[in-house]
Amino acid sequence: MKQKVTAVFDIGKTNKKFFLFDKDFKEVHKEYISFDEIKDEDGHPTEDIHALHAWLKEVFNRILKAEKFNIKAINFSTYGASFVHLDDNGEILTPLYNYTKEIESEVADRFYKEYGNDLELVRSSGSTRSPGLLNSGLQLYWLKHYKPEIFSKIKYSLHLPQYLSYVFTGIPLSEYTSIGCHTSLWNYETKDYQDWVYKEEINKILPPIVSTETSLNINYNGKRIKIGVGIHDSSSALLPYVRSVKKPFVLVSTGTWSIALNPFTDTPLTVDDVNADCLNYMRINGKPVKSARLFLGNEYKIQVEKLADKFGVDKDYHKSVEFDYEVYSEIIADFKHSFKWESFEHPNMPKTTSYSYNNFDHAYHHLMIELAQLQVENIKRISKTQDIDRLYVDGGFTDNDLYIKLLSHYLRGMKLRTTKASLGSALGAAIAISDTKLNSKFLRKNYALKKHVPFIVGS
Repeated sequence: MKQKVTAVFDIGKTNKKFFLFDKDFKEVHKEYISFDEIKDEDGHPTEDIHALHAWLKEVFNRILKAEKFNIKAINFSTYGASFVHLDDNGEILTPLYNYTKEIESEVADRFYKEYGNDLELVRSSGSTRSPGLLNSGLQLYWLKHYKPEIFSKIKYSLHLPQYLSYVFTGIPLSEYTSIGCHTSLWNYETKDYQDWVYKEEINKILPPIVSTETSLNINYNGKRIKIGVGIHDSSSALLPYVRSVKKPFVLVSTGTWSIALNPFTDTPLTVDDVNADCLNYMRINGKPVKSARLFLGNEYKIQVEKLADKFGVDKDYHKSVEFDYEVYSEIIADFKHSFKWESFEHPNMPKTTSYSYNNFDHAYHHLMIELAQLQVENIKRISKTQDIDRLYVDGGFTDNDLYIKLLSHYLRGMKLRTTKASLGSALGAAIAISDTKLNSKFLRKNYALKKHVPFIVGS
């Protein structure tokens, strides 16, 4: 008898993944692939959308024929800030422009001069000002005013997750999590598109909006399959926590970027929030997720390499350093900010890096104290008006003993838990179209949930 499964395509910038999950959301099959990037008309590297399309079809059709599995549903999780533009015949009109692509500075200058209104657009959309295509709403404005011959042919502009769904359904749709993440398209206060979208008549090429939990029962190659509409990967990675944890919490997703997420926010972004680089993601129900970004992993890599060179230790030595309370106490007793950051600015940082330690361990402890303090600032910034006492941390820094112990110490009023969520956004995409109810046991079973307590001062 064939095993009933849910299929998920999880499309990252580098790796493209395909998973099958059983009824308990256990992975039973996976495939990985990567494609060489191509170049757009300006020579900027970008995703080969046609190769991706072909791979989606090949994998899915092959698995449908497999004797082992019975696919009952399929969904899609992808990175955001990316549009696929279709003409009247459903043909792709442009390259899948890379969100790292920079365009003429006059485009953003013109757009924000006309619609920015002294940060009001940035604040109400939860999207930071961007000179390039990381703000995907700006891409539509750019196409209309700087590539009108292309724009005039667009029937629909689909966010990448919804395009993947369209590949299998032929039905163009929009959904909240893609609309609401650094696009400048959505107004979180009016719960509608921004005024500029209507003034520019951009709304005419944006398909109808449906809930992220929507699925379409499609006859695909003679088989009835429930096909989801896709989900933005950051919102997808958050979903298992939202579904299984009933009390308010903050999730810190760590890696190259460390993003603190508060899915229980009840107030719009303020101008101070915007100036502090806060932005909004969106939950599947359209509610905002207040977030604060820190280029933590990138800065950590830079500083650790410098320390390794200075003290003549192996480049991986930092991975073996564990928290030492005596070293911590020595540093705190006469603490001053000593590191000049290269990835971001901060009012407390000195003009140059300077410290008096004669060994790696002391300097490394000082580095982690400063980075942890920056992380704490971000966590407090997105939860300061609420009584939130639960903190979850996932990603690469869950293995960093100093980072976790220092967070637990500085946030003693919060119950800190670390998780291992290797399936991340793929699992969220499967859950989004499932009727299964989750509870707190889900994280323990699937995410290697681990509790942490603050260290005892003086021990």
